[in-house]
Amino acid sequence: MRYRVAVAGASGYAGGELLRLLAEHPNFDVVTVTGHSTAGQPLALSQPHLLSLSHLTLQPTTAEVLDGHDIVFFALPHGASGALSAQLANTRLVIDCGADHRLVSQTDWDAFYGGEFFDAWTYGVPELLIGEGQKQREQLAGATHIAAPGCNASTVALSLAPGIAAGVIEPRDLVTVLAVGPSGAGKAAKQHLLGAELMGTANPYSVGGSHRHIPEIQQSLRWAGAPETPSLSFTPVLVPMSRGILATSTAPLKAGVSAAEVREAWNSAYGDEHFVRLLPEGVFPRTADTLGANTCLMGLAVDEAAGRVVVVAALDNLAKGTAGAAIQSANIALGLPEASGLSVNGVAP
Repeated sequence: MRYRVAVAGASGYAGGELLRLLAEHPNFDVVTVTGHSTAGQPLALSQPHLLSLSHLTLQPTTAEVLDGHDIVFFALPHGASGALSAQLANTRLVIDCGADHRLVSQTDWDAFYGGEFFDAWTYGVPELLIGEGQKQREQLAGATHIAAPGCNASTVALSLAPGIAAGVIEPRDLVTVLAVGPSGAGKAAKQHLLGAELMGTANPYSVGGSHRHIPEIQQSLRWAGAPETPSLSFTPVLVPMSRGILATSTAPLKAGVSAAEVREAWNSAYGDEHFVRLLPEGVFPRTADTLGANTCLMGLAVDEAAGRVVVVAALDNLAKGTAGAAIQSANIALGLPEASGLSVNGVAP
């Protein structure tokens, strides 16, 4: 079966990655693309690398344009898709790559985002452990509204959830530092994202607990089995690579737990997964190994002297972190093979 697809926000980075992956999907036909300031322009002006879709013209991002497709993907800034998506009455499946439908708690939304709060949709991280041996994959089957994850949030949650679910780490004093590419901040012109500001330097931002992905991570870790909201220190650092995330997350090792038991927890969580892979002992990932792929690669160690578990995870923020997660979740919702249109192979060098 083939599905008619529309992508809202198609001129941005996340929209462009959605289109790149959708163009190779065996069951999806992209028939409509929309933009805001780019409406009326050929798609090729915004996404010149997408030659197979160069015949498309960007239309206005309105409910009238979007409704009636089999699938609509939103790749809009937070606050832009909530009200608009509610107007789609004749669309089988809606996937939001923005933040509007990720958080269950309005208190969290008000504290970190502000503006109108919209109900949470089914969360689009299939491999996430959600307690009692279950994964989020089961919740996605048959879903009609899906919230794709924040790229940083899914990286950290996938890194730490196995330890919490297995009870081998303490769900407190969690610390994560992420090296991230600026494409995660979107395509809008901003001074701190200019090449002259980024090249040759590493720039921390949202330091001190202000990053908007923190409540999303805590929400996921509660689903994984944390008895209460886990304390989390989260520090992202912009580095001069266009895309990618390298997250180093550490957590206190529970008393009496061995290194073998720690590794078994992560093996048990991801040993059968196609897109989330635990690397051999002593091996740690590079962002370069995940570019363009729908993969999250992890290395794991126990720092015996510090009494902490260390997880280093790498993924492509635009692929597995956003667009790939959205398409993977759509596949599950529609009963298609989960890996349809998605590759585990990165681009190198």
